[in-house]
Amino acid sequence: MNPVTVVSVIVLTIVVLIVVLRQVSQYERGVFFTMGRFRGIKEPGWRLIIPIFQQMRKVDMRVKAVDVPEQKAITKDNISVGVNAVIYYRVVDAAKAFLEVEDFIYAMSQLAQTTMRNAVGEVELDELLSGREKISERIRMVVDLASDPWGIKVSNVELKDIALPADMERTIAKQAEAEREKRAVIIKAEGEVQAAENMAKAANMLSAAPGALHLRTLQSINDLSSDQSNTVVFAVPLEILRALEKISGK
Repeated sequence: MNPVTVVSVIVLTIVVLIVVLRQVSQYERGVFFTMGRFRGIKEPGWRLIIPIFQQMRKVDMRVKAVDVPEQKAITKDNISVGVNAVIYYRVVDAAKAFLEVEDFIYAMSQLAQTTMRNAVGEVELDELLSGREKISERIRMVVDLASDPWGIKVSNVELKDIALPADMERTIAKQAEAEREKRAVIIKAEGEVQAAENMAKAANMLSAAPGALHLRTLQSINDLSSDQSNTVVFAVPLEILRALEKISGK
């Protein structure tokens, strides 16, 4: 073998052993260090790294959904509840996410837990149950502001579940049932008032028109006579009796 070729092969082998090829995917960014000093961010592609002297840590830039475990908290009106949530965020500055905090995923989880407990303690139970969106937005703003120095953007926070003590659940159920009964009584009373008003209007119209009451009586008798099983006791109106008295008197 040609000595030049042998030397070339040896040199190429040494270069391959010394230089390491690293791939940065499209959804990643590489935090690049040379002899322990930060030297910049590597974009997606293949990158050459010299071992010992150089180092590259990859950071995922995609949106992350982190489940915040259930937190025991006490509301403003001293009701113990359990609240869990999910937080959506992504890294917008890979350098800050790697250099400013040791483990940004763990740090975000702890920050969300603390903020969630504080937010629950600032509201009463009724507001917590009826205003989830407003409380979620409050948590998002606080976490987003606190994580901004870490190069992280919080896009959304959702409260998944609010666990109440068993006795409180029964109390709320009784309250809801009483509220439904109250609405039913009010609706029934309103219906009776409307029915009474309509009956009063009908009575005024019948009394104002001559012979209308008699026609109405005859119509009622006709409706009853359609069913042979009915027994009708007919009370003769006073006006007819007086008319008969006048006729007999003449």
